[in-house]
Amino acid sequence: MAIRFEGNIFHLTTDHTLYQMGLDAFGVLYHLWYGEKTECSMCYLYHYPDVGFSGNPYEAGKLRTYSMDTLPLEYATEGNGDYRIPAAAVVNSDGSCALDLRYESYEIREGKYEIPGLPAVYADEAQAQTLEIHMRDAVSGLAVTLKYGVLEADDVITRSVVFENRGEQPIRLTRAHSMCLALPDGAWDWMHFHGRHTMERQMERRELFHGIQQIGSTRGTSSHQQNPAVILCERDCTETSGCCIGAALMYSGGFQAQIEVDQMEQVRMVLGIDPETFSWTLAQGECFYTPEVILSCSTQGLTKLSQQFHSVIRNHVCRGSYQLSARPVLINNWEATYFDFDEEKILSIAKQASELGIDLMVLDDGWFGKRDNDCSGLGDWTVNEQKLKGGLGALIEKVNALGMRFGLWFEPEMVSEDSDLYRAHPDWALRIPGRNPVRSRYQLVLDLSREDVRAYLYESISRLLRENHIEYVKWDMNRSICDWYSAFLPTERQSELPHRYILGLYELLERLTTEFPDVLFEGCSGGGGRFDAGMLYYCPQIWCSDDTDAHERTFIQYGTSFFYPVSTVGSHVSAVPNHQTGRITSLETRGTVAMAGSFGYELDLNLLSEEEKHTVSEQVKHYRQMQMLIHDGRYFRLSDPCKDEMAAWSFVSEDQSQVLVQGVIYRACPNTLRCRLRLRGLNAQAHYRIAGEKQVYSGSALMAGGILLPRAAGDDVSFELYLELVKKA
Repeated sequence: MAIRFEGNIFHLTTDHTLYQMGLDAFGVLYHLWYGEKTECSMCYLYHYPDVGFSGNPYEAGKLRTYSMDTLPLEYATEGNGDYRIPAAAVVNSDGSCALDLRYESYEIREGKYEIPGLPAVYADEAQAQTLEIHMRDAVSGLAVTLKYGVLEADDVITRSVVFENRGEQPIRLTRAHSMCLALPDGAWDWMHFHGRHTMERQMERRELFHGIQQIGSTRGTSSHQQNPAVILCERDCTETSGCCIGAALMYSGGFQAQIEVDQMEQVRMVLGIDPETFSWTLAQGECFYTPEVILSCSTQGLTKLSQQFHSVIRNHVCRGSYQLSARPVLINNWEATYFDFDEEKILSIAKQASELGIDLMVLDDGWFGKRDNDCSGLGDWTVNEQKLKGGLGALIEKVNALGMRFGLWFEPEMVSEDSDLYRAHPDWALRIPGRNPVRSRYQLVLDLSREDVRAYLYESISRLLRENHIEYVKWDMNRSICDWYSAFLPTERQSELPHRYILGLYELLERLTTEFPDVLFEGCSGGGGRFDAGMLYYCPQIWCSDDTDAHERTFIQYGTSFFYPVSTVGSHVSAVPNHQTGRITSLETRGTVAMAGSFGYELDLNLLSEEEKHTVSEQVKHYRQMQMLIHDGRYFRLSDPCKDEMAAWSFVSEDQSQVLVQGVIYRACPNTLRCRLRLRGLNAQAHYRIAGEKQVYSGSALMAGGILLPRAAGDDVSFELYLELVKKA
């Protein structure tokens, strides 16, 4: 049984971990443990002295060792004598800000809970159990339900919170985080994934310090600058050993993650919606649902933690026909033509792609409205027949006749001021009255909190999908949001707009992906600006970054791999000199790096030499042969590109019979021994042969001693080795 309640202690167990909470005599729920299974109550770890300036609840009487300011609270709140970072805060009808939650009851049921209007991990009754702990503030009547989903075989616990106003007066939520986690000591590192446009998810690891460390986004999206996922790890934790805890927020809007080391050396982490751009008023009887956090713990290092997240996202987050099936190899015209194209140019690229074995032609920005640059046309989702003389349907028929599928780019959430839509409905854009809007890429943001806006977008997109044989949609979003004002919402509700926007986005995506389950939706936000588990619920792959430079992509894909599976990573071979960096790398290196994802091309194939075309054809064949090993196999980071002179990774099949090792050696050095690379995840007792070699190696030798890599001749030289099982011991 994954969940049980015994002796005032809640035990949440997975195959390898234990999550434990306790109830005390005052109805306070406190956290005891998250880590390795112990077969024991962990309450013995907590023993508190009388701490000066840490006050005591009134009902504690003269018990001065009992303080909310020192307890490892399971869900911390503001205004009850706890001065540390809270998970929840309110403004009551009398203007006070106190919230004191006490236990009322619990419920355990089979299966995994759902969250109205929000993406969430899904699992059937055989795969998960749900725990609901009901708490309440006796004065205001605010009821809070802490929800836990336990996926035992996946070593995953999910967290979400429901706020319900059972009082008579309205209550305003000013902070509603999805998770609060307490750890008994501060000897931890934390890892987060910062960046910028074209350089997303750069891993940074730091020791926790006394006080508050924080990441987040106030941009209305999960952002290029930070990712809504954090790892806490023991100081000596490595890829292969040590304890680490990962938390990923299933939310695509602004977020906040805070970690505090308190005066008692304890750690508290909270994660949820960004409170700087959030408040929500609850009238009597109304509920508010927080986004979900996916929690997982590994006692075997970071690789195991990543694999647990990869598995739960592939099997319990991603949906649709392409959840686990092979993805098409695509070519996108963007870097080949930008806005300067017509039907002839697109067909010439498609014809060449078809001859080289590519599956899918994607028509990117510029096919609609008056759209010859990025200053006009957004919102007018009608075909520009000056570019596509016979219309979209005629082009698709010609592409299909080449044996290729067809895909189309949209940016539904945006509007250009120079557009028919904006001229007809200026109030549909987010814009503060009396102020000039902030432009970004010369575009404004549509108010997705409005039902009429969502209806227009649904009708525009669904009509194109119904009337044309479109099998792929690239859903882009190319700016941060700051002009938070809706012409639809009353003054007192304007602070709800950022979250209402995300709810509107999810509603629109849910409607479209449900109606068109066989269309492959790929998320994009200037590349990886909205790469999060919330978007992956609707789009099983996301364009990883607008930076297609193979060298830089090794760093971006390295950081991405800590939480997100390779199958979700859109990765393409582009032209050289690279359009973002000017760097020149070989076609072989570009192909190797792009294969560590959902593979494709982004260049004009007609400009390649015959030798290069042959290479492309061979890459496509090779990727098809390896795709299911790449997507279904266990992923291993074999180097740290920030420290080592190479990026290296591998894919190992579940039965350990196939191994694909890939990587890039950054710099050639004279008079050196060949690089040695230790493999992981093999059967130690089995024997393997590298394709093209006669020698046989034991799995233990390959993991302990490693393999010798080919010598690099030049910089950014890729390598690939395929190993097959020869015999088992």
